[in-house]
Amino acid sequence: MKSPATMWGYAAYAAIPFDGKRHEIIAGDHFVNPATSLHHQQVSRHLQYYLFRAIELPGLGCVINAPVDVQLSDHDIVQPDLVVIRKANLHIQTPSRVKGIPDLLIEILSPSNPGHDLKTKRLAYQRCGVPEYWIVDPDEHQILVLTLANGQYQETTATDTITFDIPPLLAIDLKQVW
Repeated sequence: MKSPATMWGYAAYAAIPFDGKRHEIIAGDHFVNPATSLHHQQVSRHLQYYLFRAIELPGLGCVINAPVDVQLSDHDIVQPDLVVIRKANLHIQTPSRVKGIPDLLIEILSPSNPGHDLKTKRLAYQRCGVPEYWIVDPDEHQILVLTLANGQYQETTATDTITFDIPPLLAIDLKQVW
């Protein structure tokens, strides 16, 4: 186990010069990922559109697209593809980042690095207490829905419709996303 003195934190993360890549800190380790594909961005935009209409427009919370820094803990700073924060939790937004645990984090798999979202981030999000995490697989046209219960993620897979438990119960027809 690393000592806190050798673990990356927000100050070191914020000092990384811009290079067009996605930098993240998970459990104090630095990860670098390439820019996403065009198809990845299209799926992200479609999901954001439906979430924005159902959550942000009626004033139920906010939907934020990448790039945005989300500081889950002192040594966990990530850049999810989409972030949803319910109205009651909007206080976790700061001028520079989201500092706290959002209600929903969404990652869209990239062919260059699926293990990062499926394993590394999944464990980090579970450890940090992210209540809901969607892993979107645009090639398979499905979303792995991970819901936190008793500190562990419970899995379901959505292929036709996906729902998010925010009033009014949001349902997205996934045929509109792909």
